Amino acid sequence: MARSVFLFFHSVVAVAACLAATAAAGWIGGTATFYGGSDASGTMGGACGYGNLYTAGYGTNTAALSSVLFNDGWSCGQCYLIMCDSAATPQWCRAGAAVTITATNLCPPNWVLPNNNGGWCNPPRAHFDMAQPAWLQIGIYKAGIIPVLYQQVKCWRQGGIRFTMGGFNFFELVLVSNVAGSGSVRSVSVKGGNTRWITLNRNWGANWQCNSGLVGQALSFAVTSTGGQTLYIYNVVPIWWTFGMTFTSNQQFSY
Repeated sequence: MARSVFLFFHSVVAVAACLAATAAAGWIGGTATFYGGSDASGTMGGACGYGNLYTAGYGTNTAALSSVLFNDGWSCGQCYLIMCDSAATPQWCRAGAAVTITATNLCPPNWVLPNNNGGWCNPPRAHFDMAQPAWLQIGIYKAGIIPVLYQQVKCWRQGGIRFTMGGFNFFELVLVSNVAGSGSVRSVSVKGGNTRWITLNRNWGANWQCNSGLVGQALSFAVTSTGGQTLYIYNVVPIWWTFGMTFTSNQQFSY
């Protein structure tokens, strides 16, 4: 009996030490589900405005964030390293596995259901509704929902920052995508061939709005990441641009 108590005590101590080490390493507890089908086709579009995630460079390692994490769209493009909390549910985790996802969508609250029984994305929960291929890298399909540990990490992208010109006439809606470093954008300014620098306002998701007449001008952008780095990207959009076109720069954030 004494030996059983001794082993139990040391087991509790070991678990507590493990949890303390995890917290010290910057890991935060949350939960994760999946959506979008086995090919992630159901994850296209979304509240960040990236459209086709395959061609936008984000692929299938993506997730919709609960409203607390989504932060009204300011988190669009951020990257998170996620692993299943095998200390809590070892039977539903792929031991030792982790995946890095990009935030591309919002998982809206479901006020009909309680946040511990179906309302997984309700405040104040930190929840990731991941693309199924990403979720299956860390969880067992039958589980449906798993406890996770996560932390925000640096984003790595192929190629430079992209600018997609949306809107019409005197209303430009510029989608800024394929952002490395912090992954998300704090501010954007634009300069036409005939204008000074104009500060854009974030409209929704990763879309930034300008109400000036810029058609027929080559465009330069000053973009500041949420990591605090500012890039001046000159003449990335040529004079002949039209709405709906995407232009890729040769510059990228490092933080």
